[in-house]
Amino acid sequence: MTTASPVRILLVEDNPGDVLLIEETLAGRHGAFAVESVERLSAALTRLGAGGIEVVLLDLKLPDSAGLRTFTAVQAQAPDVPIVVLTGLSDEALAVSTVRDGAQDYLVKGQVDGDLLGRTIRYAIERHHVRRQLESSEQQLRAALEQIRNLNQDLERRVAERTSELAAAYKELETFTYSVSHDLRAPLRHMSGFAQMLAEQMGSHLSPTARDSLERIQQRAVQMGVMVDDLLKLARLGRQPLNPRLTPLTEIVGAVIAELESEVAGRPVEWQVRNLPAVACDPGLLGVVFTNLLSNAVKYTRPRALAVIEVGETTRDGERAFFVKDNGVGFDMQYADRLFGVFQRLHRKEDFEGTGVGLATVQRIIHKHGGRIWAEATPDRGASFYFTLNAPAPS
Repeated sequence: MTTASPVRILLVEDNPGDVLLIEETLAGRHGAFAVESVERLSAALTRLGAGGIEVVLLDLKLPDSAGLRTFTAVQAQAPDVPIVVLTGLSDEALAVSTVRDGAQDYLVKGQVDGDLLGRTIRYAIERHHVRRQLESSEQQLRAALEQIRNLNQDLERRVAERTSELAAAYKELETFTYSVSHDLRAPLRHMSGFAQMLAEQMGSHLSPTARDSLERIQQRAVQMGVMVDDLLKLARLGRQPLNPRLTPLTEIVGAVIAELESEVAGRPVEWQVRNLPAVACDPGLLGVVFTNLLSNAVKYTRPRALAVIEVGETTRDGERAFFVKDNGVGFDMQYADRLFGVFQRLHRKEDFEGTGVGLATVQRIIHKHGGRIWAEATPDRGASFYFTLNAPAPS
């Protein structure tokens, strides 16, 4: 069984009688304390500089120093060693000053017995260690907070830089798209016009194969023209400001369905439009959204004997969402990530016409409203498009 090492105490006391009394008092603690004594402040500072002392018992009135200056000098020499003031000076103001400046306790000679002195020394060491641990933890916490603050500042700077870069790239892309689309329109008109002139002037002299080739050129020129027009519309969306106002969605949907009547003439189409609320949105842009979604529903239900197209409102993940559903040809969900890309199509042009820009336009409009859009479908069982809106409140 091992015994704990005695606490090494430096007693700074110039009165031999007090030194003897204190040593005998502590000696009765069963070897718990090992006491060294010095009479002068200079000797105390030298001994503390050598290390190994765990606690100081300090008299404030020494031959070479007196009062608070004595305590201050010892504390400066050994800031990591707890100090208990043990003095004959019963000075309340001095006691308050030393404890405030870091002394663990202030005891007056003649008022202290062995038990009290032993407990005071033990508590002084424990309190000193706890305080040092708290100071160390506080320093670590401050360092961690400073590191977090620096990381946040760096993150904010990088986000700002990245946002600026993305905004610049987005603007350049819009400008490029608009410029290219605009510049393509003239050669397309020329291509279509010259093909038409050639067909009119040389029609009777052309072979069936040549006439078919001319017709293909004209058809592709028209198709390319539609694609260019769609690209221009997509590019203009980035420049168009959002003008939200409270608008009944039922009115927007009704107007779009009325415009589509010519497309569904002669076809049995069942429109199931639920009662939709008024929401904060840009009515012109939401009209484009419903025009594209309902046009697609009309187009992809063409093979059905009875087309059923539903428009309504639901809740997804606690968020209000609007939907357009149909019982058309649907699509395979493994290709859903391509759905909203420019010029991305999931069906053959020979089966269903289109440029592949409509859903990209819809997604951009929904994003301008602070919402999101997604689709769910099953091949040959129809498709459902959902979107949310989070436009700012109308001013």
